[in-house]
Amino acid sequence: MVKHDDSHDMANDKVERRLLALLEALVKEIRPDRDDDIRVTLTSRLDRDLGLDSLARSELLLRIEQEFGARLPESALLAETPATLLELLHSSTAESSHRVATEPLSPRREAASAEVADPGGEPSDAETLNAAMDWHLQRHPDRSHLYVYGDGDEPKVLSYGELNREAQAIATALAARGIRHGDRIALMLPTSPDYFVAFLGILRAGAVPVPIYPPARPSQLEEHLRRHGRILSNAGAELLITVDEARKVAHLLHAEAPQLRHVVTLAELDAPSASVAPRAPSASSLALLQYTSGSTGDPKGVQLTHAQLLANIRAMGDRLEAAPDDVFVSWLPLYHDMGLIAAWLASLYYGIPLVVMSPLAFLSHPLRWLELIDRHRGTISGAPNFGYELCLRAIPAEQVQTLDLSSWRVAFNGAEPVSATTMEQFAERLAPCGLKREALMPVYGLAEAAVGLCVAKPGRGLVIDRINRERFASSGEARPESDPAAAQPFVNCGPPLPGYALRIVDAEGSELAERQEGDLEFRGPSATEGYFDNPEESEKLCHDGWLRTGDRGYLAEGDLHISGRRKDMLVRGGRNIYPYDIETAVGRLEGVRRGCVAVFGDPDPTTGTESLVVVAETRIDDPVKRQELCRTIADTVVDVVDLPADDIRLVPPHSVLKTSSGKIRRAATRDFYRQGRLGEKPLPVWRQVVKLTLRAWVRRARQGLSAAGYWAYTSMPGRSSGSVSCCSPW
Repeated sequence: MVKHDDSHDMANDKVERRLLALLEALVKEIRPDRDDDIRVTLTSRLDRDLGLDSLARSELLLRIEQEFGARLPESALLAETPATLLELLHSSTAESSHRVATEPLSPRREAASAEVADPGGEPSDAETLNAAMDWHLQRHPDRSHLYVYGDGDEPKVLSYGELNREAQAIATALAARGIRHGDRIALMLPTSPDYFVAFLGILRAGAVPVPIYPPARPSQLEEHLRRHGRILSNAGAELLITVDEARKVAHLLHAEAPQLRHVVTLAELDAPSASVAPRAPSASSLALLQYTSGSTGDPKGVQLTHAQLLANIRAMGDRLEAAPDDVFVSWLPLYHDMGLIAAWLASLYYGIPLVVMSPLAFLSHPLRWLELIDRHRGTISGAPNFGYELCLRAIPAEQVQTLDLSSWRVAFNGAEPVSATTMEQFAERLAPCGLKREALMPVYGLAEAAVGLCVAKPGRGLVIDRINRERFASSGEARPESDPAAAQPFVNCGPPLPGYALRIVDAEGSELAERQEGDLEFRGPSATEGYFDNPEESEKLCHDGWLRTGDRGYLAEGDLHISGRRKDMLVRGGRNIYPYDIETAVGRLEGVRRGCVAVFGDPDPTTGTESLVVVAETRIDDPVKRQELCRTIADTVVDVVDLPADDIRLVPPHSVLKTSSGKIRRAATRDFYRQGRLGEKPLPVWRQVVKLTLRAWVRRARQGLSAAGYWAYTSMPGRSSGSVSCCSPW
């Protein structure tokens, strides 16, 4: 018996060593810039100590499953230490050894579209989302609308009638609690049937849903709620519908959002015996407050009416030729406009079955997304660029042959920069599965337009514009270039949707010609009127009847090509991260110079992902104290945005660049970071003057030589002088 126990302990020790070695290898691979010795223990924190964000955790789970031949549960993605992963690994391994083999998911052909008996058009006369729902209820209340996947292999199916009955009960309960027409109701729920019921119930009550993202891990719930207090306060939310765990610490919200009267779970919203008839909204009624995933320091809630949402949904559906025999498969977060509006509300409007899995399920097992497209014969689905990257890493060669993706006609890529390399590799890898290259579709949109702005017609595929790199860098002209060595590729995001218009303007606001880079502005039927209760930011948004997007790009034959971003927001894993919150929190730390912190994204041109970089000024010179400060900053970043910083740089005073009015110049600091010039002391004034004078002299000399050469060339016998430019080189 003792020998058996000893051998069991030895086996456990071996598994532990293999797990820790795997983790150390991953950290060294993902964070090659770390100059300290990476020592992983069972109590190491995956985010704070090892710097693993959600995408790195996803990669970790994939490697663990491949290394140990086990299937980890979705909850493994929420593990905070290797010790938790080890426990899950032991239970998963023991489970798998006794599990009876089940039918593979991918060969099953349970086409949701087979249930569509009477397509019957669309609710084109509906003026509100409520009226669109009523249109479907009158024609086919028993049609299956939602297929919501949880932990098991079988979905929870909700028809239009079932969804509406549960939503009406919630609406009655809200009205009984004093919720009136136009009141804002915050919604913080994970992807589940409850989310759909609650959202529609709020609309049925004539109120306005305010989706906010739930915490990634229960241990961060308290800090998460504190951060969201500013959003709840700005929205003037009367009630928050959330999970039971959040309700237990609801008192934390009252300091930031004193007007919040109720924090409840969906189960607590029991309908009273006497029904209360809620007031139906109108086309001009506010239908949604979409906060731009970001700054709790200065919350910006995009106001969208029923008419604006329907205008954008109809424009997207028209361009994509959407029909009830389509099947939409989505793992996109329901608090994000792409998951909420493009996936669900558009599917509801067109009578399209929606197959849903949670973002957590996707991150823990990316292959499941493709399996559901296969299983339900999905026709429309998409993701931010990182989703396609994850699939490329997660698809074993032997499983490619088992998938059938021939039904997938629209594979859109948006919400973060689109990588041509990623899309081309994805198409090549999945070609044996029947995925058509022409299904690939880069798109562009923003919350201020509801969701969609530029979408190409189906079947066009990936279009790359290759331009001269030097010309573009020096003058902003996107001149086509045939030489691959001199070319810079930009992804074509398609033309604007029907009824929408784009323009590119210079720094003074004057419109530029095609193939000239500048700031992107738009207008159209779903353009927001501004940000809720934020007149200052609303004023910045508008420019001569157009809305500023904060992005830079150029137009070529009417199609949009995004080249960069003027706004300071950075994108990680499909989430918008705003520097202000991090800078403020880090600036309060002892040892950091307040107001002297810059946070920015450093994009990878190959994958389209951005590294999160923190630059902080300090007077501390002691190496040990500097290392402690870096750890404290790393912990603070995780607390604020639930993501680890990729690089933390401590720099001397006056290294973070600022404007004359004292504002942080993030873009300029990022340029210094890329050039390796952080902490570089400025030249004395006299040397700067001499340097500028010499540079101007050299430029004029070159221009003079160029003009002389041109004159000599055109004066040669046999050469025509042609027309003379009125622009003197001097």
